[in-house]
Amino acid sequence: MSKSLKKLVEESREKNQPEVDMSDRGISNMLDVHGLFSLSHITQLVLSHNKLITVPANIAELKNLEVLNFFNNQIEELPTQISSLQKLKHLNLGMNRLNTLPRGFGSLPALEVLDLTYNNLNENSLPGNFFYLRNLDLTGQKQVFKAENNPWVTPIADQFQLGVSHVFEYIRSETYKYLYGRHMQANPEPPKKNNDKSKKISRKPLTAKNK
Repeated sequence: MSKSLKKLVEESREKNQPEVDMSDRGISNMLDVHGLFSLSHITQLVLSHNKLITVPANIAELKNLEVLNFFNNQIEELPTQISSLQKLKHLNLGMNRLNTLPRGFGSLPALEVLDLTYNNLNENSLPGNFFYLRNLDLTGQKQVFKAENNPWVTPIADQFQLGVSHVFEYIRSETYKYLYGRHMQANPEPPKKNNDKSKKISRKPLTAKNK
């Protein structure tokens, strides 16, 4: 662990700082950041623009987290323990390699903002209790749920063009249930992911709402 990361951990612990920003530090394993999971007091953790592949189960030890930013890493899976973060409001997982979301993901009672853009998610990726994220505003004008640029089947992708609320209305419809049943009987492969990431990527971390 670099001295700068060690200093960040020590300062947060000694000064009881609620926010820790470790973006763009070349971190490939959170367990290598010694003392990170002892910072149970922190409410915001930014690990965007690193080289993370997995998130350890220890994430559950950061029980006071309200904002968690993993934007632009290489994360392929999440631990089920992430659902233990009962205070988590903002979760940014955009620009990763997620193929699925863990069971229990819908057990994040406080979640208000969720970014899943640019992953490998498809219509089978959402856990059964995903729709129980009751504090996630799916119908308002605010961009609180983002999941574009994943290999959804065409009908779902079309609904994204109309807006997130249309996606959820469509998924709950009898039409979707019928088409989904026929689609799965054919045992298809997911559509290929569009790897065109030529758009400028913001390096601004996901921050909490203005108080």
